[in-house]
Amino acid sequence: MTRIVDKKAQEAALSRAVWDVLGQQGLERLTVRAVAAAAGCTTGLVMHRFPNRQALLRHARQLLHEKTRARVEALERDAPSPRAALRDVLRQGLALDAETRHESIVWVGFLAAAVADDELIEMHRAGNRAWRARVERLVGAAAPDWAEADVSDVALGLITMAEGAAAFAAADPVAYPPAAQEQMLTAALTAYGLSEERRSLSR
Repeated sequence: MTRIVDKKAQEAALSRAVWDVLGQQGLERLTVRAVAAAAGCTTGLVMHRFPNRQALLRHARQLLHEKTRARVEALERDAPSPRAALRDVLRQGLALDAETRHESIVWVGFLAAAVADDELIEMHRAGNRAWRARVERLVGAAAPDWAEADVSDVALGLITMAEGAAAFAAADPVAYPPAAQEQMLTAALTAYGLSEERRSLSR
């Protein structure tokens, strides 16, 4: 049992190190040596779990997917209404604090690495498509009388706004402070007739 616990703790420590290097040092410095230094272990130990940089990148993308999925599932479960769920789930994708700014940096870094790598880009696309499907489902629940095409179009617009704001805020948090991002989300939901204060617009 002790060996199993130790292995899990070791893997958790390496996962945190991968995440920290990506968010704090950038994609170009994500190496086995950098992860070993961040985790306080040998490069041999890192290579036993991640034999190359490609494995590090795949793990980073999977970590991002798992972290955000757990968070949005909890937000959706606890929301008092479909419209509140939609807003809460979109809001968590903004870069409003240190954790979500970090996540946005990791996402952008992974995209840069994935463009020229078939395996990585497929992982990236799968995660993004799952996200789009979730937002479409939430928009549909928030506006049950809308046509399927309208739901799809609005979901795409909301995703583009939220992820664009997060990317800009991650790079320049002074120009895109949390209050401005929140206002952008409110304006977008209101424009689509999806704010909690208003009924859905006739479409």
